[in-house]
Amino acid sequence: MVLFSNYVLSMGLYFILLILFVIWMRKSVLSSLAFWVLSLLSIPYMYFFGAVEGWFRWSKTFSVILPLIILGFARISRFKEKEGSFWSFFNRRWILYFTYAVLTINILEATLKGFSLGNTANGIAGIALILTTPLPILYWTIEKKNYGDLLAFTTLTWNILYTTWNASFVYSESPSYVASSLCILMAALIYPIIKRKNELWASTRVYTLGLHLLIRGCFPLLFLNVMNASAWYNPTVSYYWGIFNAVFGVSYVVWYAITMMNKKYQTDLVEKYNTTNQFDKA
Repeated sequence: MVLFSNYVLSMGLYFILLILFVIWMRKSVLSSLAFWVLSLLSIPYMYFFGAVEGWFRWSKTFSVILPLIILGFARISRFKEKEGSFWSFFNRRWILYFTYAVLTINILEATLKGFSLGNTANGIAGIALILTTPLPILYWTIEKKNYGDLLAFTTLTWNILYTTWNASFVYSESPSYVASSLCILMAALIYPIIKRKNELWASTRVYTLGLHLLIRGCFPLLFLNVMNASAWYNPTVSYYWGIFNAVFGVSYVVWYAITMMNKKYQTDLVEKYNTTNQFDKA
């Protein structure tokens, strides 16, 4: 009972911290950019003190922090309506292709890592996510209002599929960290629900993941000391969790394919979410 209450307390406090962090990142575009630029100062510490090891961890860290800096410039360019060649560079369509690529590459990284660990079924769910990720230009944008939010028009079902897929991946790849990972995944899932705006998921996810990677890289023993979940691991649970995600993922792909072939639905979707004309073409 005491151990359970410790998990509830530590995970609950971390979840609240993540939500507050997302609110800060959303509402202050200037300090958000400054935070991620300054976060680069932590890279030498991570390297020399061995806090981040292996190709997967380094690629994960850089593929989140660097895009967050680029996103910061893009948000300021849009929200603050900055002028000049420097700022106009970040107010073009390439930024939408870039953010789309970052998301799909991050999913692909974890999917390939999962396959290498023998978690084939969960890897199928990862492929399903990539196949059904909303396309850039049409369904991604950075608003000129509401703090310059990055919006990706994912469905709630897609967000849930991502959450259970990624949680299963961490459960099999780094079971000690699954409790802390559940916090960032649930924060990314629940915050958009609270705001009644599913399209906030992508920005919420990238901000919570970025903070998590920074904390884990700079303080590698923190999560192991306060919410070590290694005792939760059970290979049977991991196997059937992956099977569940595979079925979920394939079912979603089938639904997605059938739905997207519906011309009326496709027309309504484009009229509702099409962001094609919001950015310069170059």
